[in-house]
Amino acid sequence: MVQEHLKLYDHPLLAFSARENNGVIEVLIDLKNSSVPVHTYVLPIHARDLDHPQFAWHLQHQLYDGLHDYFIEMFVRTPQDRAVSGPQVQLRENSSGEP
Repeated sequence: MVQEHLKLYDHPLLAFSARENNGVIEVLIDLKNSSVPVHTYVLPIHARDLDHPQFAWHLQHQLYDGLHDYFIEMFVRTPQDRAVSGPQVQLRENSSGEP
């Protein structure tokens, strides 16, 4: 059922598939034709969602939330990293001496 719904989604950069893993259905999101190593995002689908009368809408909502998370997880470094290597960005002070 999940795989059939995933066939409705076509994306130029991403591939979607589904599998069963220990009794749980998982949606897999992979980057197509990647020249850099990027992990596969795994999105578990709960049994209660499979039985929901609005399953298609719930799957779309979970898929879009998962896409957001997947792209955020691809960051190699962010300003919140404490041990940042490489050049540091210096804030310029304005005329009042404030950064």
